[in-house]
Amino acid sequence: MPRVLITIPDGTPQPYRFDLSRRLVSLGRGADNDIVIDSGSVSLKHAEMIRNDDGYELRDLGSTNGLKLDGERRMSVPLEPGTTVLIGDVAFDFQLSEEEISELTGIPVATIEEDDDEPVVITTGSGSGIWWLIGLIVVVLAFLIGFSIRHQKATGKSLMDEWFKKPASAQEVAPEAP
Repeated sequence: MPRVLITIPDGTPQPYRFDLSRRLVSLGRGADNDIVIDSGSVSLKHAEMIRNDDGYELRDLGSTNGLKLDGERRMSVPLEPGTTVLIGDVAFDFQLSEEEISELTGIPVATIEEDDDEPVVITTGSGSGIWWLIGLIVVVLAFLIGFSIRHQKATGKSLMDEWFKKPASAQEVAPEAP
């Protein structure tokens, strides 16, 4: 589950978790928000965290004190794991695990599996990469075979013989008889 850590100045950090299926999480000082931030620098309806195809984005809802990333006020901030955004003067730390990133983007994440008696095995979330490579090899081989057949019909010569035949200048010339 994605994690958010809210830290109010001079307060204890408060962790929040939410399900990946959530498309919208509201943040603000008002009690009707999904995440209530009890700070005077936070508006009643301050921001929304929205899930999109690439992950999550934090959007300001026209608040008084806005969102700040690296000291710059922004209307929208794409959330990457480890991103810290100020909501008013409250720190908002966003975290996703590698598995959650993989689930959101559909891109398998490489993991290393170790066993004391076995060598290290590197795997990905699915075997689709190897099937893609095998499919590519099959397509290239089919193209080369078709090209070779067409060449032989057009010229009457084998393409393989043409490719591996020595050039005329490299062929040995028999010495003339005296």
